[in-house]
Amino acid sequence: MSSLPRPIDFYFDFSSPYSYIASEWVQAVAARHNRAVHWHAILLGATFQAAELKSPVSHPLKREYTLRDVARSARFAGLPYRHPARFPIPTQNAARVFWWLHDSQAPERAVAWAHAGLRAYFTRGVDLSDAAALRELAAASGLDAAAAEAAWSEPAWKERLKRANDEAIAAGVFGAPFFVIDGEPFWGNDRKPQIE
Repeated sequence: MSSLPRPIDFYFDFSSPYSYIASEWVQAVAARHNRAVHWHAILLGATFQAAELKSPVSHPLKREYTLRDVARSARFAGLPYRHPARFPIPTQNAARVFWWLHDSQAPERAVAWAHAGLRAYFTRGVDLSDAAALRELAAASGLDAAAAEAAWSEPAWKERLKRANDEAIAAGVFGAPFFVIDGEPFWGNDRKPQIE
């Protein structure tokens, strides 16, 4: 009796435009290969610190290129994209809501929230670091906005996100999007052909 292939581990940050693009194709790639996707909301700041890296947009020369490349990559993928007015932003509250949904409700609800957050930020400029905007997005996504806010303020979900960051770093994750498939790591939205 053959067992199903192992899931694809997909690490993303709500403030990563390349994560947004990858989030729109990872499920289809997995389905073509009879695999599930395990989504992991992380904070790039934690991985950058562990790897002694800086965000590409913190360097003026790289920033100009990166912003151009993100828009180009979204067009190439056939996705809507509008660069947010505030970028990057802290995304710990959105990530804590992800883990609250993942662990206390269902992973599918967490994935739906991930899509909602990434699309809101990178197509409509919704500032996920703003509490009022995040509550509004939670309500629009069918969540109890007050419960979502309670979750992102709750020490247990703060600790859950910290654990997710620590586990990602232990798995060798240093950026986003990041994929691990049968122990093989892939970094970046542009790794799709190799992942296939």
